[in-house]
Amino acid sequence: MVDFTVRGAGIIGLMMAWTLIQRGFRVQVIDPYGAGAGASGGIVGALAPHMPEKWGPKKQFQFESLQLCEALWPEIDAVSGLSSGYGRVGRLQPLQNERGIALAHEREAGAQIHWGSYAQWTVVDQVPDWVPASPTGQWVYDTLSARINPAAAVASLVRALQIKGCLIYTEGDHKGTVIWATGVHDLARISQAFGQFYGAGEKGQGAILYINLGATPQLYSDNIHIIPHENGTTAVGSTTERYFDDPATTDELLDDLLQRACDVVPALRGASVLTRWANQRPRSHTRAPILGHHPIETGAYIANGGFKIGLAMAPKMAQVLADYIIDGVDTIPQDFVPNFAK
Repeated sequence: MVDFTVRGAGIIGLMMAWTLIQRGFRVQVIDPYGAGAGASGGIVGALAPHMPEKWGPKKQFQFESLQLCEALWPEIDAVSGLSSGYGRVGRLQPLQNERGIALAHEREAGAQIHWGSYAQWTVVDQVPDWVPASPTGQWVYDTLSARINPAAAVASLVRALQIKGCLIYTEGDHKGTVIWATGVHDLARISQAFGQFYGAGEKGQGAILYINLGATPQLYSDNIHIIPHENGTTAVGSTTERYFDDPATTDELLDDLLQRACDVVPALRGASVLTRWANQRPRSHTRAPILGHHPIETGAYIANGGFKIGLAMAPKMAQVLADYIIDGVDTIPQDFVPNFAK
């Protein structure tokens, strides 16, 4: 007997299954491509917050989801016996000029309002040795950012679900209430059904380097994420490509990204490239997640569109949609509600 069928074994679908299992329901997951086959099986894993300014429901939602991560991933890892690589290590960003310093102090005040005592956004002048020099001698350091190893997180979550009795299939019949979390594939078929664009995949490329920078904060500079992982490797990512021929191949755009990363952090020069990775991430037409009733599957629900922030958003997305389906409690932000009309 199954109470819920979750279609899609990316991070949002798997987290949806975990949330339902923890509430005592019987769940099966179906994904013809296997767990973490898309963007969720990636390598970068920057759980970074939105800037603490121009605050709104999406930023509040992400903030609350990042808070959930801190207890959630250790809990999942304890059940699975595996490591997701989660760590709330913070993030550094070099300040390029006096205007950047002034803006950073404005955002510091915003963080005090919106983040409260949970996390800080501060201007610092002391950083780890590997971090590149700042033109101003100052950096932003936020204590809210975390890192995770996406592929390892998927593996830990899959194992924890199996231990809890949730089976993951590549095919099978729908049983119970169905939740669609199939990312790019669902956005494409919804667009086709309504004859207008409601979302698509955007490609990202990244790499894992064999260099251990230690247990230090991640770095964001020149639009590049540099993430020292728990396992002694360092992730570099990622490109953002709206137009591409093959979503799963790496090319000269990644080569350029790696060169720029080495220019930003000279310590990376000469490090071996262990993994080159590419795939597409689901981007809704509003750039916000999609939560609620499925627009073309009668009686079903949808959880989709975690563009670039799916790993950070998944815990709260699963919690809120479960509240809505099970208890009829609607706390879904209005911007997330599917708005499809022919």
